Amino acid sequence: MSLTKNQLVELTVTGVTGEGNGVARYTDADIPVPGLVVFIPYTAVGDRVLCRIVKVQKSHAFGRVEELLSPSPDRTGERDCGVFGRCGGCAWRHISYEAECRYKHQWVSDTLRRVGGLDIEPLPLVAADAPDRYRNKAQFPAAASENGPVMGFFAPRSHRIVACRDCLLQPVGFRAVLDAVDGWMRAFSVPAYDEATNKGLVRHIYIREGAVSGQMMVCLVCTSGKLPAVSALIDVVRAAAPKLASLIVNINPERTNVILGDGGYTLWGEDAIEDTLCGLRFRLSPHSFYQVNHAQTEKLYALAADAAALTGQETLLDLYCGTGTIGLSMAHRAAQVIGVEVVPAAVEDARRNAEVNGITNARFICADAAHAAAQLAIEGVRPDVIVLDPPRKGCDCALIDTVVEMAPARVVYVSCDPATLARDLKLFGEKGYAVKSVQPVDLFPRTAHCENVVSLVRE
Repeated sequence: MSLTKNQLVELTVTGVTGEGNGVARYTDADIPVPGLVVFIPYTAVGDRVLCRIVKVQKSHAFGRVEELLSPSPDRTGERDCGVFGRCGGCAWRHISYEAECRYKHQWVSDTLRRVGGLDIEPLPLVAADAPDRYRNKAQFPAAASENGPVMGFFAPRSHRIVACRDCLLQPVGFRAVLDAVDGWMRAFSVPAYDEATNKGLVRHIYIREGAVSGQMMVCLVCTSGKLPAVSALIDVVRAAAPKLASLIVNINPERTNVILGDGGYTLWGEDAIEDTLCGLRFRLSPHSFYQVNHAQTEKLYALAADAAALTGQETLLDLYCGTGTIGLSMAHRAAQVIGVEVVPAAVEDARRNAEVNGITNARFICADAAHAAAQLAIEGVRPDVIVLDPPRKGCDCALIDTVVEMAPARVVYVSCDPATLARDLKLFGEKGYAVKSVQPVDLFPRTAHCENVVSLVRE
């Protein structure tokens, strides 16, 4: 017989997906070899489990562990987080970090072959020295409950908040800030946001900390800019965060999944904080993009610079430049750096960052890639090297065509999603660019994410 919902079956996990699900195969008289794939969250290769089937589809099924019959040697045997498996953050806290790195390397390798058709073995994954407490930013949603405000993280594929104030990926000091805001809300009856009614005041508590500077920014995302007991709020947050440099109110009254609104004001301190990355100073406002793992980002950018193979004579084009971090970190190796970004505020930040660091061979264009390419063509500028650091969805075909038309000798592709990376590398290959190397970097330990730096050369 075939699998049915709620059926209990014994299965052995033989692989894992990039999302952190174990992969097992179920066979019986009605299901020929190799069997029906069953995805089982929070399992490890080698686990023998009693699995309850929760959903059956034509080509695969989903299950959950009812009983761990025989554990994988990759398991740690420890449970160091009380909300692991319930919040939408970590995927790998049940296994050793060494095993996680091995899984991620295999995931990248398999994805390159399966999606991109690439017969290339990734270089050894660059592991993190500290797989916990590495994040320099967190956004905690707040919601109303019968017992007062609830703060934490959304459960997977939902907007139900799992209460958590001391995430093991966040700095220890973030909890004190949450406790302070919670105390202020309770003392002055400040309502948390209710998504169902679009009422309430406090939506998110956004905290950012400079890894080098130690400066902290606390940003309350609210439906209105009118807050009660402002002096008390300032006092409790300053007491909770001795290195507080910026206390900001961001205003977002919309029914939306977007966290930050367009308006806001500084309640106390500065409009931004500052941090140092790759020896350069960067100004960080609430909207500024800045990688959350400082130590691993410095490794990532150094690897990207090595892939660019700059000699000091090249024109480097940095697409999706954001606030300019990658391009500016390479400016001392290039003749000139040109950054392109469609977000005006990010471009202003990039220009300011160049000025603050005394970098005079960098300029920034506020445009999409196609318009920037047209402008550079008119100027007679052709890039020797192009750096791409797109969002998770990767590059669209038009952008890849634009890059190919500019005919750089090398392309450095920094990606946070192996699947879209593999898809795009296949397209680059069809247009004359060969993959020279793929370097995985674990920028987000314990989560189902893996960064990669790819070197492409024109054939």
